[in-house]
Amino acid sequence: MAPDEQKVAKIVVQSLYNAGVRVCFGIPGAKVDAIFDTLEDHPEIHLVVCRHEQNAAMMAAAVGRISGIPGVCIATSGPGASNLTTGLVTATTEGDPVVAIVGSVPRAMTTKHTHQSMRALDILAPATKTATNIEVEDQAAEVVLAAFRAASTSPKGATVVSIPMDVAAGKSSITAFPPAAFPAPLFGSAPKIELDKVARMIENAKLPVLFLGMRASSVKVVNHVRKFLAKHPIPVVETFQAAGAVPYDLKHIFYGRVGLFRNQTGDRLLAKSDLILTIGYDPTEYNANQWNPNADLNIIHMDYTSCDYEKFYHPSIELLGSVMENVLYLTENIKDIQDPNQSEFCKRLASDFVAWQSRKEVTRESGLVHPLHFVSVLQKNVTKDTTVISDVGTVYIYIMRYFFAYEPRKLLCSNGQQTLGVGLPWAIGASLIQSPPCSQKVVSLSGDGGFMFSSQEMSTAVLQKCNITHFIWNDEAYNMVEFQEEMKYGRSSGVKLGGVDFVKFAESFGAKGFRIEDSSEVERVVKEALAYEGVSLVDVKIDYSGVSELAKDLISEEFN
Repeated sequence: MAPDEQKVAKIVVQSLYNAGVRVCFGIPGAKVDAIFDTLEDHPEIHLVVCRHEQNAAMMAAAVGRISGIPGVCIATSGPGASNLTTGLVTATTEGDPVVAIVGSVPRAMTTKHTHQSMRALDILAPATKTATNIEVEDQAAEVVLAAFRAASTSPKGATVVSIPMDVAAGKSSITAFPPAAFPAPLFGSAPKIELDKVARMIENAKLPVLFLGMRASSVKVVNHVRKFLAKHPIPVVETFQAAGAVPYDLKHIFYGRVGLFRNQTGDRLLAKSDLILTIGYDPTEYNANQWNPNADLNIIHMDYTSCDYEKFYHPSIELLGSVMENVLYLTENIKDIQDPNQSEFCKRLASDFVAWQSRKEVTRESGLVHPLHFVSVLQKNVTKDTTVISDVGTVYIYIMRYFFAYEPRKLLCSNGQQTLGVGLPWAIGASLIQSPPCSQKVVSLSGDGGFMFSSQEMSTAVLQKCNITHFIWNDEAYNMVEFQEEMKYGRSSGVKLGGVDFVKFAESFGAKGFRIEDSSEVERVVKEALAYEGVSLVDVKIDYSGVSELAKDLISEEFN
């Protein structure tokens, strides 16, 4: 090897380090073992061996969402690569930066029927922003750099780099690019004339509303949004993925989260508003035909890219570019607004928003555990800095509607693809990127159906010494499907699951198992489980008998 040459595997690993990667997730295999062998010797990148590639991609997505630095997952060729698909499409849909590295057969074998030969990029390309094969050794540093920059450019998402086995073992004189090359270029602000027009529209509106979406959930954007709201306290609504944007000291102007079914306090506010400023809104979170069914709301679109312009979402102005710069400009250039929160309408909405806290189910003393009872107890036993992650299912509807979050990206869910099984893998990713790793409790929740999609990663969590408490709302069914089937057809089909002894299951991995069978046990067991250092799992016998209320129509004069 010439003095200025390096092995491609080393160039790739050094590129990861220069990009800011300190933990990556994967499953080994012959086509990618050169990368694993090089990572083994790197003193500052922690390699986490997972039990399934899909979960590795989900862990990487959690790292990307929370830190802003693309998470990295690694898989071998063939089914190793194709198993990443669900995790990567979830990341791309929901704006989580991820770089996936996959192995492939040696270049001379690509035209032949051979072991684990698969056109992996044809499978992964539709699920990602870019999918690129390294054809020759001298491309390695450039392709990996481009993948990181694409993953980090808004709208963020997943990218794939495929490395043939012989390329990874080869050499190149084009080494890893320096750290300064990896961040994506910054956006500028929208045209001043458009920003001034929007400022005047907000000043003149009777009920302006800030509608925050998933691309308004990063720490940097949230900081600017909070400065805006502190100076101009207009009503705020969040999508599920924007949870935590409104701080505790501004909770009086927060009217809840909206999504799935048009029956929340925030929906009533949007229906009444004469000017809605969406920030970072993506229609995958909550389709506009649901919250704007008459296609008559006055909308301003603020985002990094233009909107999906259609019948139900046709903004009068689009403010494109840096969301931070645009929010900052409005903060400084709006002269004065009357506080809409003092209107009788908003006061009534504010009261309705918290009315559930007085329901008798919240303090139920016996019988199966009501979801609102559990949410109330959990809320009291975590801090605003606790990361809480909800898997998909009926549990996700309750948590994202009723659990309050006051810091950005501390309450996470899959709100675009609604991917079952994200709860535990995301919790592992969240735990491992803490400083120091696994130093604070992470809470995750799932239904019994969703948990079994990724339950094998309990082993990963224990071996990595994560500090996670996972709650399972157990009704032995796919309840989110069940109650909607019953609404449509008067019965359910294909939703029943066999029982699992989750306490024994947890203990078989070396975790601590708990069980809640009666409402009288909720407070005590939740406290015990959260106090446990390490990985614990709580089987909660949940009462879903009243779950149809989640989807009921809320018809009132405010919708007219």
